[in-house]
Amino acid sequence: MYTMSSTDELNKKLRELDAEFDREMLARGFDPAQAENVALPARLAALYGERERIKAELEEAEGKTDD
Repeated sequence: MYTMSSTDELNKKLRELDAEFDREMLARGFDPAQAENVALPARLAALYGERERIKAELEEAEGKTDD
């Protein structure tokens, strides 16, 4: 039986968060590409923070496997 590795799971979660973040940004009239340059409402800031946390975890996990 195939099980997803932790990096696969993190990548999946990141894709889901990216899509949700983009939808929320657009729904509020923001350009998702400008996320780092605008003051975000609390909900968007939370999504952004979660995305950044997962990106950092992925970088750490991928760095460990590159050794």
